[in-house]
Amino acid sequence: MSVRGLGFQFLRFGVVAVVAIAVALVAAVFMLVPGQRNAAAAQPAISAAEADATLMALKPPKRARPVVAVLAANDGTETTDFLIPYGLIKRSGVADVFAVAMTPGLVILMPALTIRPETTVAAFDQRYPDGADYVIVPAMHRSDNPAVLAWINSQAKRGAIIVGVCEGARLLANAGLLDGRAATTHWFALADVRAADPTMRYARDRRFVVDRGVVTTTGVSASLPISLAIVAAIGGRERADALAREVGVAGWDATHDSGQFHLTRGDVWVVLANSLSFWRHETIGIPVAAGIDEIALAFTADVYSRTYTSHAVALASAGGPVITAQGITLVPDGVLGKTEVDVVLAVTVGAESARALSVALDGIARRYGRNASELVRLQLEHPVSDTQPRSVAAK
Repeated sequence: MSVRGLGFQFLRFGVVAVVAIAVALVAAVFMLVPGQRNAAAAQPAISAAEADATLMALKPPKRARPVVAVLAANDGTETTDFLIPYGLIKRSGVADVFAVAMTPGLVILMPALTIRPETTVAAFDQRYPDGADYVIVPAMHRSDNPAVLAWINSQAKRGAIIVGVCEGARLLANAGLLDGRAATTHWFALADVRAADPTMRYARDRRFVVDRGVVTTTGVSASLPISLAIVAAIGGRERADALAREVGVAGWDATHDSGQFHLTRGDVWVVLANSLSFWRHETIGIPVAAGIDEIALAFTADVYSRTYTSHAVALASAGGPVITAQGITLVPDGVLGKTEVDVVLAVTVGAESARALSVALDGIARRYGRNASELVRLQLEHPVSDTQPRSVAAK
């Protein structure tokens, strides 16, 4: 056989081997991953005593009008984890809320949007040397950033309640704040959080957990109920219930069915199929203008950037930043009518801005299929909506 022929045989063998290994890996995944996801017949009940204790543990530790710092890492901070606590708590009017970044400059939100924060940790420390009352810690691009961990620890030592939203629990674990505490996190991050702090006691079937000044939540969409619980702890249940009705939230207690959140074979297939179908990938343009609601914007951009086949960008009618309803400076990705996108999708949910999540999930189902919508819901760890409103305490 010639050298050229031998080389071809080796190349063919190599291709066949790679394909065989890939097929074997996919087959192994499909064998290990369950075929379906089953919700519990009834979600575990939360007693009035537990609900009251949760709100009591969330009471402002220092000021009658508390100060809330919503923390951002400039190189990557989860979109909804950041924007919803900021927008909802500030809208409530019960606290002074600040968008605080580690350093000056823009903050890249994940998986979509860019903002300019109001202040930095250095400036915040100078203004409030005794620390914040609450520090909201979203999921971040890095969970081991020494500067972020040091600042979180410094705020905890000054008596702030530290709130890790979704995979923000990774940062709390790395900062040593989950030591011996009951906690939860996004279902996908649980193993990593346990590895970072084996003393953490996992609280199953709770959407948020409060233990000795440290708060953790389940996935991204839990940013809504924990924000309303903080509003209730500061301004009373009536204020939180009224705000929930205003934005269209059916319930905001800690009820959760942890068992329904896990990968299935269908999820794996959607990720593979959508990722490989690069010719179908779309850029979704979201028009933004002054006064746009942070909740509706966050949910819409987040949902349409999690399908593995689409990504959302913010488009303004002209150049320059846009100021949102509660004062966040949003830096658009392009100009409406000039920046090339595949489709323009307006945020149209009216006053009940929290409905944007369900609207976006329905839109994903129509555009990319029900399985893609279910995959996004899984990533956000969003329970099927309740039909009856409920609050943190039994009525």
